[in-house]
Amino acid sequence: MRASYPVSDLNNLLSELVAIDSINPDLIPGAAGEAAIAQFIAGWLERAGLEVTVDEVLPGRPNVIGTARGRGGGKTLLLNAHTDTVGIEGMEGAHAPRIENGRLYGRGAYDMKAGLAAAMLAAATVTNLAGDVVVTAVCDEEVAGAGTRAVVERGPRADAAIVTEPTELAVAIAHKGFAGFEITTKGVAAHGSRPDLGEDAILAMAPVMAELSALDASLQSGPAHPLLGTASLHASLIEGGQEFSSYPERCKLTGEWRTLPGHEDAESGLREAIARSGVAAELQMAVIGSTFEISAEEELVRLVHGHAQTDLAGVSYWADSAQLSAAGIPTLLFGPAGTGAHAVVEWVDLDSAQRVLDVLVATANDFCA
Repeated sequence: MRASYPVSDLNNLLSELVAIDSINPDLIPGAAGEAAIAQFIAGWLERAGLEVTVDEVLPGRPNVIGTARGRGGGKTLLLNAHTDTVGIEGMEGAHAPRIENGRLYGRGAYDMKAGLAAAMLAAATVTNLAGDVVVTAVCDEEVAGAGTRAVVERGPRADAAIVTEPTELAVAIAHKGFAGFEITTKGVAAHGSRPDLGEDAILAMAPVMAELSALDASLQSGPAHPLLGTASLHASLIEGGQEFSSYPERCKLTGEWRTLPGHEDAESGLREAIARSGVAAELQMAVIGSTFEISAEEELVRLVHGHAQTDLAGVSYWADSAQLSAAGIPTLLFGPAGTGAHAVVEWVDLDSAQRVLDVLVATANDFCA
């Protein structure tokens, strides 16, 4: 029988999660991945009385799905959190969590194991509901979102979802999307002393970069979303050439366009910029993440907003909320306060994490009743 109280208090559970290395191996080759943390989560949820499924999404990289089964006839609320983290270069005690002045430090504390711990404890706490509360602890959010994509494709189905990414306790109802791209210019390799034979692919990229700079300025001075501000574009990487004494035969620019709801056609804008440059450059679109937005009038938003009593907001980062929303599941983001996502010092405010837990439980009690 499922317990009606937390199996472990939030601080202890979060400490246990942070102590487990779950660095995404697609970010850091040879990194631990999510297998160990998935095993821990599955065991914890089983001891809490939930029905548990472990779904291997990528080799050795599973999702864990825990269901607090209701008595029937109610709606299902999904609580989504990712288990993978970025790397730890430059960090001290990355997997040795410590608490100081109400903050818990360590890799993943803020992004997003505090939200994960709150979701786990919320599912373990609710009782006597008509509907189900489902925790999806997913892999690979930090790279390609394969974990949540598997949830969307394979189930479980839900009537609404809360992604517990850190939002500083705001109720986040929108976020930007992104479009990665590569632009390539070609030259002719030749000895550096033979300009009559060589064509410089790197210098050929200069007019393209000038047009991209102008495009970014236009985006950032253009119409702003009320919660997200403006779109933006930046160059991320540039590479090319063979050695210093040769004309480079190839130059590749990698960049990213952060998009707004209703304005996601980055490819057309990039092709127009390249055409204006007058350079015969090739464009290839890479990874694309869609934008996310939900109406403030949705039932889930009204419930969470009512319990949280904080601002409705947008967040600049991309999250798995986009995938859940695209699948037709009303979704929002609500998570704790802190700082240091992807940085060398990362911490989460423990009082805010407790507040997230309280709001999740109150929302589940209303939504699933």
